Amino acid sequence: MDKKLKITEIAAQTGLSISTVSRVLAGKANTSDTARQKVLACAQAQGVLQGMAAGRLLINSLVVFAPQRAFDERSDVFYYRVMQGISQALAAHEVRLRYCPLEELGSDANLFLSKMHDAATEAAILIGIDDPHIHDLAADIGKPCVLINCRDRKMRLPGVAPDHQLIGEYAAAYLFEQGHKAVVNLLCLRRYTMELRLAGIRDAWEAHNLPFDEAQHLISAQSFSARESEQLISDFLAETPRARWPSAWLVGGDFMAAGAVSALQKAGLRVPQDISVMSIDGFNLAAIHDVPLTSLHVPRDELGSEAVHLLQQRLIRPQAPVGNLLLNGTLVVRDSVRRIRPHKAHTAVQNEGLYDE
Repeated sequence: MDKKLKITEIAAQTGLSISTVSRVLAGKANTSDTARQKVLACAQAQGVLQGMAAGRLLINSLVVFAPQRAFDERSDVFYYRVMQGISQALAAHEVRLRYCPLEELGSDANLFLSKMHDAATEAAILIGIDDPHIHDLAADIGKPCVLINCRDRKMRLPGVAPDHQLIGEYAAAYLFEQGHKAVVNLLCLRRYTMELRLAGIRDAWEAHNLPFDEAQHLISAQSFSARESEQLISDFLAETPRARWPSAWLVGGDFMAAGAVSALQKAGLRVPQDISVMSIDGFNLAAIHDVPLTSLHVPRDELGSEAVHLLQQRLIRPQAPVGNLLLNGTLVVRDSVRRIRPHKAHTAVQNEGLYDE
């Protein structure tokens, strides 16, 4: 058994015998429930269970391919933190970690091949690389490879990603459950993952028997910036009769939410008293313009660690079926969304005329 298990220490802390602790950690049935709970609680506190589940990685060198912007926290904090998650997951292993920038589409195939054929490269992780040619090359080379937040459409490479569609559906459903029927979505649809979120949002509208009309209920942004979002919402407020203003905005990122709140406040509207704002992101800005932000957290830090675990499984069971692990989001309720109670005056903004009911 691994020396890191510290069976003697667990026995001393729990008052149980070394043989009892050993049987529990080995999964034997001839132990009492009380002893089992004591050992597992102590092992969990010491990080022993995590080490047992992770095990040895069985490789000494790993290459991470990602878009250039992922290497700069200011350019893409999401992917930057994903890479930090990979590094942290590998901290317990003696693995040399190397990085290589690669474009999402139109990737440099020769660069990819040179890195993959390098004798020092034993496995690879691809972050956000959508180029199908790169996926084909990775599968054909045969070295263990895991995708993060992208998918191999030929289903030969395993991957881990947020469940974008379900995340979009749950975010929209939360607003409906809070009594909002007049909702406008502000999204940046520059990648298929955002299209999946929009598909989930549509699913929520359909599930609540509400007609979704892109002309009324969707504003597409070219970026995730606060400045562009502020301008788009300011233009919307200027061009749309007050009776058709929404009671809530669902936006595709925290910086977009910051722009939304800024535009609403400059228009003399209070968040959430007059109009609610909800974000699908939830990591960068816990509060915007003194308004605590209600958001649906998209899994981010977990992607790296789960990719490493998935890679471990591929190394141990290379012939196992290939699939994609989709991670759920987490709802964080703060103060930027107000609950609307039926048949009560809830807001200074009037919503009549936005829908035919």
